[in-house]
Amino acid sequence: MPSSKLRAQCTNGKTCSDSGDVGGHHDRDRPHIGGDLQTGLVSSPWFEYFLQMQDRVEKSPYAVGTLFDTLTDQSAAIAATSLTISTPTGLTTKLSKGLYRVSIYARITQAASTSSSLTVTLRWTDGTVACTSSGSALTGNTTATTGSMDLMIRSDADASVTYETAYSSSGATAMQYRLDVVLEQVTT
Repeated sequence: MPSSKLRAQCTNGKTCSDSGDVGGHHDRDRPHIGGDLQTGLVSSPWFEYFLQMQDRVEKSPYAVGTLFDTLTDQSAAIAATSLTISTPTGLTTKLSKGLYRVSIYARITQAASTSSSLTVTLRWTDGTVACTSSGSALTGNTTATTGSMDLMIRSDADASVTYETAYSSSGATAMQYRLDVVLEQVTT
């Protein structure tokens, strides 16, 4: 069934249906592979293919607003930081109710002189219940030390989804790290 967002014109000037009339008349003397060269219209199989692709794209997860944070050269704990949608005018709004995928990546960019530890925590509200998930502490204390979390969460409407870090470093040189956080809405 054709989508309301995508329509093709039939040769008679009316909106086409899925009756096979997309692409106009068929000249029996020339091959009809993919469309009508005289009118520039696509054939019914191509029309259906494009509709299916449109549906797949519309149902795919997408990054919501500007919910991608990259923090570099961090050398302290990060307090609870809310992931909000930033509008073009600079206003921020909370998230709508739905299922979200949260991806977090951390890497030590400068090792501490002696030892260090970094733990990332995510907090959200699901059905009025405060939920928390923490990654494993990064204690490798080398620039090759990394950690990541991929979570599927369900968030209440107008609730905050926050991330924070717990940080410790020993020695004259402080540990530094980079943190990437991405929030994608999967369903509403």
